[in-house]
Amino acid sequence: MAYAMPMIAIVAATISSVWLPVEVAGGWLVAMLLAHSIIILSTKRMEKSLSQEGNLRSIRRELFAGDMLYGIVWAIFFISNLQFNTDYGFGVFQFATMLIVIAMATMLSSPLPGALLAATAPITGALIFSFWQYDSMPHYAMGLMAIGAQVFFYILSKQLHTSALTLLEYRAEKDHLISEMEQVNAISQEARRRAEEANLAKTRFLATMSHELRTPLNAILGFSEVMKDEVLGPMHNQTYLDYSKDINQSGQHLLNLINEILDLSRIEAGRYELQEEPVCLRDVAAACKHMMHMRAAAKNIEIHEVYEKGLSKVWADEKALRQMVLNLLTNAVKFTPPEGEISIHVGIDGAGGQYISVSDTGAGIPEEEIPVVLQAFGQGTQAIQDAEQGTGLGLSIVQALAHMHEGEFKLASKLREGTQATISLPAKRVLSHIDPIPTPDPTTGKDREPLLRAG
Repeated sequence: MAYAMPMIAIVAATISSVWLPVEVAGGWLVAMLLAHSIIILSTKRMEKSLSQEGNLRSIRRELFAGDMLYGIVWAIFFISNLQFNTDYGFGVFQFATMLIVIAMATMLSSPLPGALLAATAPITGALIFSFWQYDSMPHYAMGLMAIGAQVFFYILSKQLHTSALTLLEYRAEKDHLISEMEQVNAISQEARRRAEEANLAKTRFLATMSHELRTPLNAILGFSEVMKDEVLGPMHNQTYLDYSKDINQSGQHLLNLINEILDLSRIEAGRYELQEEPVCLRDVAAACKHMMHMRAAAKNIEIHEVYEKGLSKVWADEKALRQMVLNLLTNAVKFTPPEGEISIHVGIDGAGGQYISVSDTGAGIPEEEIPVVLQAFGQGTQAIQDAEQGTGLGLSIVQALAHMHEGEFKLASKLREGTQATISLPAKRVLSHIDPIPTPDPTTGKDREPLLRAG
């Protein structure tokens, strides 16, 4: 843009030499190039002083002066024909040149609309004065059009200025938002890193402490079991015998707590690996019911079994399934009152998957406490009031293992009616829904009977 105005001046001077003497056109061109050089040098000097505060007002005055200098030099061009007898064609050329110059001045002066008037008002005034001397209707018409062009380009300059300010505001807001987002993202990343480090430290601490506790605990359990069973001879003091039984029971409870902490730590750390194989949910449920039979019988609790027929095997970790079902049955026996009932259901859900459901006739869990009991170490008010021994890890382990099997764990309960806990496995883990893999017979080269493939 720095060379646009000189180029127009050169073209205008060259063409005007058709109507004007060459020395007049050349003299005006020299004046224009000199004015342009002064403005360029002044602009470079202003750029260096922009960093200093308090110079904006003086810079604005210099910009106005530079635009006015342009306008005066161009005004001389538009009145240069008054001393010479030029025809109508030169007037048309002047009018076209005026439109080009004002359009360019509008683009250059849009950041400072007031400067546009300083640059274009002398041009428009000189052109109108020149056309007025011709005393002809076409020149009067071009003079009126020059006034209209002046008004139009001034309005356009104001709109360009407003648009530029709006764009700068949007850009500043965008930069501010980007800065805030980067700051929030940095804080989030730092918080995430700290949370991961804290979780890893917690997992390592729990695992280390659990292993450290097991060593003395094994000795406590072993010696207390020898004492309570009177392996080395009868214990004549009944109080000591009762103490040994209490020590053994407390040790067993502590061992269960340590085992559950280790399991949860491995799951949260992603180090719990599933040993998957074809498993029958009905057999798992029946085995767990058999293991809990004596504990339920001690409270006269009856356990009902409802198994659908024709159930296919599922692709799962049998040990993990047993742990999940045992945790649910343990909770059911713990919170079901004497003479109560527990039901175990194994069947097919609506999506083609399979489920194991354990329901009881206990006191139930308030709806607002269900998220609490699903958290690690979370216990409901019923467990706290009854002072039942428990770690609060059982349901959280069940939920985590169910998710590792791509399944779901749902807990539904009503006060004074009971609780129903359901483990659901997706249809893609049911072997009857899995495509067979043909395996070639090495003796005949033909495919043998297909083997089932999991997922």
